[in-house]
Amino acid sequence: METFEKTLTVSAEDLDELNHVNNVRYVQWVQDISKEHWQAYASLEIQNSVVWVVINHNIEYKGAAVLNDKINIQTYISESRGALSVRVVEIHNAITKQLLVRSRTKWCLLNAKTLRPLRISDPIKQIFLKKSFD
Repeated sequence: METFEKTLTVSAEDLDELNHVNNVRYVQWVQDISKEHWQAYASLEIQNSVVWVVINHNIEYKGAAVLNDKINIQTYISESRGALSVRVVEIHNAITKQLLVRSRTKWCLLNAKTLRPLRISDPIKQIFLKKSFD
């Protein structure tokens, strides 16, 4: 699968009392890039017909980012089966390339009206095959 990515700079609002990026902020970034990837490629028709919900997050913290660090956030889908999809997000220091965070999130696709699980269709699978830097 192709990756979707973005780069950002750590701000003071991202920090905890140890002056490192707060763990909660990393989770927010995992959520944000997941949503941005979906919205960048899914048509409005598809976006309005289905919703994704988190089943679980597994997050490994490997290093710390500090104020003004440039970080690169990448995501891709590692597997899809039935209504479930596993999304990997990796966050690296953009300069040193050090891995800071790796997450695996299991998502479930739901029908937007009934909120019942929905098998991931081929058109939806194709969304995640698109490359972000076309």
